[in-house]
Amino acid sequence: MVFIQPMTDPLRHLPGPDGAAYENHFRQLMDPKYSLDTHEDWATKYGKTFRFHGFGKYDYRLISLDFRVITHVLHSPIYEKPWQTRSFLARLIGKGIFSMEGNEHRRQRRLIGPAFSSQSAKQMLPIFVQKAEELREKWLSLISNASDSSLPEQSEGASIDIAHWISRASFDVIGLAGFDYHFRALQDETEDVYLAYRRMFSIADKGPGIRGILELYMPWLRVIWPTKDVRVTNQSLRTIKQAGKILISRKKNEVLQNHKQCCELDRKDLLSLLITANLSTDIPKRLSDTELHDQCSTMLLAGSDSVSLAISWCLYLLSLHPKIQTRLRDELRSNLCIPSGNGGNGSDATSEVPHENGDIMHLLPYLDSVVRETLRICPPVHGTIRVATTDDCIPISDKIVLRNGSIIQAGEHIRIRKGSYIHIPIEGLNCSPDIWGPTARLFDPDRWMSLPEEARSPLHPGLGNVMTFGFGPHSCLGYKFTLSEIKVFLSILIPSFEFIPAKDIQIGKFNAILTRPYVIDQWNLGTQLPLIVRPYEHPQA
Repeated sequence: MVFIQPMTDPLRHLPGPDGAAYENHFRQLMDPKYSLDTHEDWATKYGKTFRFHGFGKYDYRLISLDFRVITHVLHSPIYEKPWQTRSFLARLIGKGIFSMEGNEHRRQRRLIGPAFSSQSAKQMLPIFVQKAEELREKWLSLISNASDSSLPEQSEGASIDIAHWISRASFDVIGLAGFDYHFRALQDETEDVYLAYRRMFSIADKGPGIRGILELYMPWLRVIWPTKDVRVTNQSLRTIKQAGKILISRKKNEVLQNHKQCCELDRKDLLSLLITANLSTDIPKRLSDTELHDQCSTMLLAGSDSVSLAISWCLYLLSLHPKIQTRLRDELRSNLCIPSGNGGNGSDATSEVPHENGDIMHLLPYLDSVVRETLRICPPVHGTIRVATTDDCIPISDKIVLRNGSIIQAGEHIRIRKGSYIHIPIEGLNCSPDIWGPTARLFDPDRWMSLPEEARSPLHPGLGNVMTFGFGPHSCLGYKFTLSEIKVFLSILIPSFEFIPAKDIQIGKFNAILTRPYVIDQWNLGTQLPLIVRPYEHPQA
């Protein structure tokens, strides 16, 4: 592996950075502090497709900013998530759609798909509105209780960790919309299942570390020599499993009762829809209770923290760009039923988001552009990885100058052998100047009014070549659900508040399972995104 195989690896001929025998380039490519510069610098030096060192010089890995390469890899059944990634995810969320590959993944996707239709996303709107308004009232209360002395320059505002509060709201949303389950996280953080997930995800956010990597190859370590984190994770999983069994049993009984009586389903949560769709298939092809539970855990991960991070990053970007924030607020207040007061309290603060068809994209074009631009600049998932399960030839659309000076022309192929890893730089593609132009790194919602040709895609007509939801058979099933929830929360929060950067605080990004914010010099406190939030004062006519 170390000496012989690298000599026959076709990736050794590709351009790319050099390093010592056991040097890796993971930090340059995966730490958001460096990754954007790295992608741009290396693409300039080596072209759109190149190789880098994984766990040393013997571990050549492919990375590409060429959409022809990416499309081939993400659409071909030859490429799968590595078993290490799947094992890590399965330990946390079971063998759901994120953890499966091949025929099993296709089977689960076919059974789950109907629960994520456009119609089901529209049916969730009242839940989105309810929780967004509840969050607004919580923030108004926090602002009301804030002492003036703590914020001498912001007498009518408060410093609020928006990432924490929006995460609580999104947990409530996925609890109700996903399973008709009340976490009540916005009221207080005491519900057992909520706390179990929070403890488990907090441990996962630390990253696997050396011990975690050893456990992937030697899982018996978790049994005979469990660490504190392993014990906490195991207890959390027991709590979640016990609650999941009760919930699934109750839901199945409700669905079967409606089915027998030929009644329309009362509850429209995703789990009920999933069970209903499951009943209509052949018995051998149905999802078992264990698989239903694993899908619930998968939906919770994808439908809570990823959504809350998108909303949090959006509010942060708007705080840095007050003119954009003002323009968005003006559009929302002009098109929605927003009271002319200060966002105040009680009934005077109630806003009305369109409910008739659940589609506010065409009514609010600038909101749509802001959301798209946020998902482009701050994708909740920084990147992903695939492994070749057999030798393959990958087509390219941009020439590659090999290390010996020879050239592989556009339209030709590069060879890759079985077992090689391919890194998909989601953030790098989303911010590539070759795709998005010289202003690729700038937060500019207006770019969506006239996208460059390279940024358009028939695969995602609404999102262009944004990689945030992926492409191909592993693309995100719940993207319509996600977009609707983000837009509803912004539609209610932006007209009610002004968001201002907290003084003397710098926000950075770190990658765990998702890309999370933290306060620079306060790494030990974990995920944080404090902003000054104050009620919006509408100028009187």
